[in-house]
This record gives sequence, C-alpha cells and structure tokens, in this order.
Amino acid sequence: MSWIKEGELNLLEKISANILKAGPMPKHVAFIMDGNRRFARRKNMERQEGHMQGFNKLAESSLVFQTLRWCKHLNIQEVTVYAFSIENFKRTKDEVDGLMELAKQKFERLLDERENLEKHGVCIRVLGDLNLLPLDLQQLIAKAVLATRAHNKCFLNVCFAYTSRYEMTNAVREMAWGVEQGLIQASDVSEALLSECLYSNNSPNPDLLIRTSGEVRLSDFLLWQTSHTCLVFQSVLWPEYSFWNLCEAILQYQVNHKSIQSARDIHRAHEALQQLEADRASACSTEYLQRHGNGKPADALRRQEMLSHYAAQRQERVRHFLEALAHKRDSFFTDLCSGVAA
Repeated sequence: MSWIKEGELNLLEKISANILKAGPMPKHVAFIMDGNRRFARRKNMERQEGHMQGFNKLAESSLVFQTLRWCKHLNIQEVTVYAFSIENFKRTKDEVDGLMELAKQKFERLLDERENLEKHGVCIRVLGDLNLLPLDLQQLIAKAVLATRAHNKCFLNVCFAYTSRYEMTNAVREMAWGVEQGLIQASDVSEALLSECLYSNNSPNPDLLIRTSGEVRLSDFLLWQTSHTCLVFQSVLWPEYSFWNLCEAILQYQVNHKSIQSARDIHRAHEALQQLEADRASACSTEYLQRHGNGKPADALRRQEMLSHYAAQRQERVRHFLEALAHKRDSFFTDLCSGVAA
C-alpha cells in the first residue's frame, strides 16, 4: 500500500466538506490515536496486528500525510499524531520490539516514495527524544525528515518517543545550555522563549485535538501547546476512524471557536505585557542604570530610551540563540544520515 494515495471525496463527502468550510476551520489538528489494542481484542487479533491496522489507518487517511484527501478538501494544513509515548517503553519487550520494527517498515516505505511526497509537498517532522530509539530507526527517521524539510504544502508531525513533560524539561535544558554558552542571559528566559525551545517550535499550536477510544485524558500529549485548544474525545477506536468522525469533531470546534479565539487573544496580550514588564525591570535595574545611565536618576524619556535599547539587545540575543539551537538540531539529523551518532 502506498503512503500517499490519490483520490477524491465522494459526492456526499464533498457536500459536507463545503458546508463545514462555510464556518471557521482548524488549520492544525492533533490526534491521540488510541484504541489499537482494544481493536485487536475485539477482533480476536494479535496485538501486533491491531497496531498494524492502526498504522494502515494512518496510511489510508489524509488527515495525515498518507492520502492527503481530507486535508486538501477540509483545508487542514498541519496534523500532529501521538505515535509512541515514552511511557510505552514500559510495555512488554516483545510488543515494544514489534512496534519498533513496524515503524522501521513504515519509514522505509516512506523513503521509497519520495517522489510522491515531493509531489504533494508533504513535510515530515518527528518530535521526541530519538536517542531512545534503535539507531537504525533513528537513521531512517533522519533521512525522512531531511528529505522532506523543504516541502511546505502539508505538514505531518509524528510524536515518537515523546511526552509533553519530557519536552518541556528538554526546553528548559536548551535554555540552560544557551545561558552556559553565553548566548542568552537568565533574564531572557520567558514563556515565549520556552515555546521556541519546544520540539514543536516550527508549528502553530493545534486548533483542535482529538482523542479516540473514549478515553478523556491527554496522556501527557502537547500539554503546553493545547492550553487554548478545542479538545474533542470520541468513542470510536482509531483503526475505525472515518471522515464523518472528523466532521463531527470539526463541528465541535466551530461551536467553540469564538471562546477559543477570545482566550488566545487574552493570553497573547498577557504574554506581551509580561515581557514588557520583564524588560522594564531589567532595563531599570541598578546594574543596567550604572552601565547606561551613569547611576543617576533618569527622566521618563531617558528611561524609555533605555527600555527600548534593552529590548533590542534582548531580541538580538534571543535571535542568535535560536539560530544556534536550530543549527544544533539540524546537525543531529545530518550526523545521523552520515552514520555518525550525535
């Protein structure tokens, strides 16, 4: 089966898609693809076959990169899926080994279809601590990421060896690294900078998060990014997910769209105010006044000039730090493709 499958919606699906598009549409949808093991038990399958059905659903649904049909017709430009949690390493060795082997098969198939990925403009990103994975799987993932990084029509983020708490902890480590390297100052640390240090820094926050199987918890998935996201919990098992289940979730998003946007606007304004206050406190500190104001009381105009000067310096430091961080992450994938462990 091809990862990228051509095809159109049927007439009823097209009509439904057009009706949905008359309202606000999510641009980024995240999925917790739950229910593969329950699906296997229901069908009296081996667990591994249940996971295979789940991966095949991933290959049949253009909610992700394999078909692109739903994304194209519903204007969903970015999809993030929770493929493998760090907590999943606690499962039996046979099951974990089987899932790793299955992932290798899928990424190998993906690399065989580079022309299709380029044709559809699919950019693949894999988010998580790849060092926890077998080296051969790390290398396959790196090849897929590098082969598609210039594509920009559709984005698929695969969270593999991932939990949100681990991601946030790693972001704090990255900022600490920046301070140790002299790229940023401790006073530069902020909510906005932490967001830029997450694995998902290249993506907007999800508009809609869907969890299948009837579970009503996030299981440590995108906790930072979904504070102002529409959460939809559906009882359908992931291998049985359909276009109509997605339509139902989008309707719930549309019903709650105004309140979600209002909450996001308030958060952005609050974040900007926090940064302004932090800059003012730093610019007006005794040390800064001594360096730039000769230690003398400054009038309002002079203080504003110092504040603007400090903010510009901070922005420049942060820019250089984020460039260095991006280079470090790019080098990780490049080294893997060269057969060198990062």
